[in-house]
Amino acid sequence: MTQAAPAGKRERTKQANRAAILVAARAVFAELGFGAASVRDIVRKTDLATGTFYNYFPDKESVLRALLDETAGEARVRVRTARREGATLDAFVRDGFRAYFDYLLEDRQTSEMLSRNAGTIRAMFDEPSLVAGVEELAEDLHAGVAAGLIPGHDVEYMAASMVGAAFEVGARMLSSDVPDPARATEFISALFIAGLSSRR
Repeated sequence: MTQAAPAGKRERTKQANRAAILVAARAVFAELGFGAASVRDIVRKTDLATGTFYNYFPDKESVLRALLDETAGEARVRVRTARREGATLDAFVRDGFRAYFDYLLEDRQTSEMLSRNAGTIRAMFDEPSLVAGVEELAEDLHAGVAAGLIPGHDVEYMAASMVGAAFEVGARMLSSDVPDPARATEFISALFIAGLSSRR
């Protein structure tokens, strides 16, 4: 019993330190951009020593990857829930895209981080959390085809196209003076509803 409390406290401290680094990095990457940011910039926004940073992350890229994993994970849950609740092809496509665009705008700092670093993130499309989004969409498309909701088509190409297009349209939306998720949703949904409506 006497050792359980210290171990629990150490674990809470580790979690708090890691969370503090991620919060600071999100702010720094949003403000300076990944390329201009340094580990020192991130540490300065915390109460931690520089050495403590390296107990959790080897470099700033690993921090960005952790932020992407966190962001993509939450986005995937919301988008997949919206897609699966759609009872028509139109709802499957439109509601999924709208959930994604709404999520991008939910937190200003995350929006700025994603917008400022779109090029860097684009180069990280092999990240497991991003690949998982394509795989989950492919699974949902297969299920939609099997249920007769969606006409048959090349599911793997369609999933990759939809995720890639959502990223690019989302990046463009975030860079607008007045981001408009409804406009983004209507534009991209019209493309893919038309594409999915015609059997290949």
